[in-house]
Amino acid sequence: MGKLALAIFVFMHLEHIHLLNFKNYEEIKLDFSPEINCFLGNNGSGKTNLLDAIFYLAFCKSFFNPIDSQLIKDEEAYFMLQGEFLRKEEKENIYCGLKKGQKKQFKRNKKEYEKLADHIGLIPLVMISPSDSELILEGSDVRRRFLDIVISQYDRKYLDYLILYNKALSQRNRLLKKFMEIRKFDEASLEIWDEQLIKYGEPIFEARKEFIEKFQPLFQKNYDFISDSKEEVKLEYDSSLLNESFDSSLIQARDRDRRMTYTTVGIHKDDLVFRINDFPMKKFGSQGQQKTFLLALKLSQAELLKELKQIAPILLLDDIYDKLDQERVAKLMTIVRKDWFGQVFISDTHKDRLPNLFNELKAEFCAFHIENGKLKNEG
Repeated sequence: MGKLALAIFVFMHLEHIHLLNFKNYEEIKLDFSPEINCFLGNNGSGKTNLLDAIFYLAFCKSFFNPIDSQLIKDEEAYFMLQGEFLRKEEKENIYCGLKKGQKKQFKRNKKEYEKLADHIGLIPLVMISPSDSELILEGSDVRRRFLDIVISQYDRKYLDYLILYNKALSQRNRLLKKFMEIRKFDEASLEIWDEQLIKYGEPIFEARKEFIEKFQPLFQKNYDFISDSKEEVKLEYDSSLLNESFDSSLIQARDRDRRMTYTTVGIHKDDLVFRINDFPMKKFGSQGQQKTFLLALKLSQAELLKELKQIAPILLLDDIYDKLDQERVAKLMTIVRKDWFGQVFISDTHKDRLPNLFNELKAEFCAFHIENGKLKNEG
């Protein structure tokens, strides 16, 4: 899965977007530059919500809130998002509509998807946000989500296997709880779900391992460029499947699973270990090093996606000055303006800081000033 292919890179961009009752927006229609778009305004004005709307059109869900109904504005009954993309010189009209208490509709060129998973990967996209700090500070589930988001965008089978694995895992856990309730253990019934976990879990494991191998050199290169540093940074894949087969792991953990009433081993327990100079980043990395680490992580994600999909991904940068000083933001923009990346959307609380920077760099950009969910094109 996910073999590296060499080809001519294609650019893709969002031309227009239309929001109705999404978060703090009543109705907004915007036309975008194919290069750089700046959303400028005070905290709470709606800059991040607009970035999230673009993310939603790529991933069928919010970057920040997993509960769709909470994205509907105030007391309204529904929200609607519509974006028109130019992808490989063809128009792609993406629509999402959600009414309270109903299943959301997601359409590509007026045709509704049977499965939302079929949409993932059509619009390669990378989001860089202050909340990325959770990748270092929080638990393994956040880092697995990072892995899953990246790999799912270039490997369709991976996402299918992940969905099927999680369904089998849920069934196995339900069975273990039932055994406890009825005080009877049926090994044969459990083995049925073991087979399903192995069938779908092993290719997920291999895809994650392959990803780390491809990703590591890009990651070190981007970290070096941003930081002007000789520090070694590393991602280590931590999985029980590195040491023994999935089958053996499940057999050895069977008694523990019975006691705990859930599945204690498998790819759903995998983790990424972040290191700097062979020390854990969480404990030994300075605040500046952690911010640079995270930025390099996401930029490398975008670069790898481009190489694998042969399409330059859209890059969303939320409040980038929360992460970096002026000098490193300028370096970041130097990277962004290379051929690695496609269209860029970037937010800032300072009205003039980004426009001044892009004028100095002689970069084409469009700036939007945002106030209380209202946008005014500033040029």
